[in-house]
Amino acid sequence: MTLPARLTGVIPPVCTPLTPDHEVDTASLVRLVDHLIDGGVSGLFVLGSTSEVAYLPDGHRKVVLDTVVGHVAGRLPVLAGVIDTATLRVIDHVRTAVAAGVDGIVVTAPFYTRTHPAEIDKHFRLVAAAAGLPVFAYDLPVSVHSKLGADLVLQFAADGVLAGLKDSSGDEAGLRNVILGARDRGDITNFSILTGSELTVDNALRMGADGVVPGLGNVDPHGYVNLVNHATTGNWDDARTEQERLIRLFDLIRVGDPTRMGVSSSALGAFKAALHLRGIIETATMAPPQIPLNPDEIAQVEKHLVTANLL
Repeated sequence: MTLPARLTGVIPPVCTPLTPDHEVDTASLVRLVDHLIDGGVSGLFVLGSTSEVAYLPDGHRKVVLDTVVGHVAGRLPVLAGVIDTATLRVIDHVRTAVAAGVDGIVVTAPFYTRTHPAEIDKHFRLVAAAAGLPVFAYDLPVSVHSKLGADLVLQFAADGVLAGLKDSSGDEAGLRNVILGARDRGDITNFSILTGSELTVDNALRMGADGVVPGLGNVDPHGYVNLVNHATTGNWDDARTEQERLIRLFDLIRVGDPTRMGVSSSALGAFKAALHLRGIIETATMAPPQIPLNPDEIAQVEKHLVTANLL
């Protein structure tokens, strides 16, 4: 389908279910997509951080694209992450995503090597020219080691390089500068500004953001859709109440013991454990070298779901 002029609402970064031998579990992936669509989301973002894209070989990425695009069949937009270290590798992923029939692509700045702002500028322009589809910048400095400044993002928007921004920087002031700049400049139209922070969605929407890309939205899409709907209708007290419930649910990402696993293993493991407990995916298997949650940690995830009325 064609993307709307401005993408709004809830666009969750879809988890990638895996079989015990680390292949893509396509049956579980289809169930997860149905779960998200039934939750009322506005679009899907596959092959993002929550999708474990950094851990997946190219063949797995293609299976995810073909499965999701084929199952969605144009019912709502599908964005695809084409995340890789540098421009030529990203363009290879762009070709695969375009061939699969996605509606837009999501791109980070180059990483692994340190890049100059002029190189970041060149990267996005080359990728956008190769894509021929709407391009969304993914601002993720914790992993990419480069912050996308407001001036650069707004110039990309004015030049037609970018259709939108997913801001996962945690920099609320920076996000507000992008929102204000897009509003004040006369040469930017139909530019979508999406927050990647699950915990401050109500604040971002009140500042003028268009929507949210929440990893926790895999577990509770209805909650985020309710939050956005409250905000859209100006029911800010209800939006805050829903946001606070989701903040408490988000504590499930901390159940993993930090003495034996990293933050990513704990968070993604908790999302997958929750989806398994809810009967949506077959197993909570993660791509190596991530460490799986143990039974005690999974029991803690279950308590969070019960408290949030999701079990």
